Amino acid sequence: MTGQKNMGQEVNKGVFSVNDFKAFRDNLRIETDMLRNMLARNEFSDDSKLTGFELEGWLVDHNYYPTPINEAFLQQIADPLVVSELSRFNIELNGTPQALKANAFNAMQQELEYTLRRCYKAANELGASTLLIGTLPTLRNSDLTMANMSPMKRYQALNDQVLKVRNYAPIKLDINGHEHLQLTHDDVMLEAATTSFQVHLQVPIDTFVRHFNASLILSAPIIAATANSPYLFGTDLWDETRIPLFEQAITTSAMEADPRVSFGEGYMINPLDSFVFNQSNQPVLLPFLYGAASEKLQHLRLHNGTIWRWNRPLIGFNDKGQVHMRIEHRIMPAGPSIADMIANAALYLGACTSLAALNVAPESQLDFAITRSNFYEAARHGLDAEITWLDGRRHIVRDLLLLEIVPMAEAGLHALGIAGDECDYYTGILRSRFESRQTGAHWQRAFIKKYGTDFFNMTANYLHHQQSGKPVHEWEI
Repeated sequence: MTGQKNMGQEVNKGVFSVNDFKAFRDNLRIETDMLRNMLARNEFSDDSKLTGFELEGWLVDHNYYPTPINEAFLQQIADPLVVSELSRFNIELNGTPQALKANAFNAMQQELEYTLRRCYKAANELGASTLLIGTLPTLRNSDLTMANMSPMKRYQALNDQVLKVRNYAPIKLDINGHEHLQLTHDDVMLEAATTSFQVHLQVPIDTFVRHFNASLILSAPIIAATANSPYLFGTDLWDETRIPLFEQAITTSAMEADPRVSFGEGYMINPLDSFVFNQSNQPVLLPFLYGAASEKLQHLRLHNGTIWRWNRPLIGFNDKGQVHMRIEHRIMPAGPSIADMIANAALYLGACTSLAALNVAPESQLDFAITRSNFYEAARHGLDAEITWLDGRRHIVRDLLLLEIVPMAEAGLHALGIAGDECDYYTGILRSRFESRQTGAHWQRAFIKKYGTDFFNMTANYLHHQQSGKPVHEWEI
């Protein structure tokens, strides 16, 4: 799972010419053809299943407002697994790739706990703290300014190109949930309000399509199971407000036929599908040139990095220089606790393994339009959402998780060779969460209902519980 993540790398220029765009499109077309040939010649690595993650977090001051100090923080922590994000008050924590076997999830949790302890220490020395939550309840629209954008050329260039393609029209945010929020914003900084726990799954290329489509189908129950983002700018919206927020924050036209952030265009038929669609239908935003087109596919990977489907195929290279493809499952929010997030990863990876191995491909049983509709219904209503499942019937997501998807995840984890006690521990967290109905979103709303709209007190209590290490179903209100 090694290899550069192009969108995460700095570029050496922020202003591009017409010739830059033309040369980039030419290289993109050539590299898309190269990828087609690699797939035809079966040049992909045969590595066993691997997983990894990216976790986005917040830096907050003692009043629980976001504090724009990530440059000083990154210098203080000096850890290659902790890097910058779009805003000066966001950071990203990365996990070392793990083979999906034995005690993989315990290893992920121990590493993340160690990294987060170092983050707490580094932030504390700067008079701040690190917080993991989908949308920060104390965030103000006035925090999302260009002055708080991380000082890297790639972010400035992305903002400039998005606005240019939009003819500098303001970005309109319109989210209707428990309450209704409408506002306009002049730049891409709304994206910084959404922080995620993104789980990666690398599988052999001959099973990639089945695993990718399984990831799409599972997105609805998993977004409901992991919801942790009910509030934005003091407004109660969806259980997972990150979903409409991110989709509306990065739009390149007022009426975009092929949005940059979406659930996708349909089920995957061939691993090449998304990359061909990107090359043919998505305008180039960052035409940074790596020289001539090459089998490192740097232009293809950079372009793919500026298209944020909720499930996204990524190209990488292992330590031997062999190409691989992995799924980036982008739907889960940050938080509430480390134990919750690792359990969420186990839910996704175990259930995906089981669903991809079914004799009858599940994508043949559930129309893509229904799968997509399920996703937004679950993001809006969480565990109470009603969705259509593979049997053609409507189910309350909470019941579906308890009766079918957690057992499916258990079977998948056993098939992967995950230790029995480890499987029991994480699926036990999941069952307790669903039985109690207490997701992060539910806890936040219950706190506000009990104590009133005191988002500072709620955020302080949230951070206290998070630092205790207890999973969210054990949090008191």
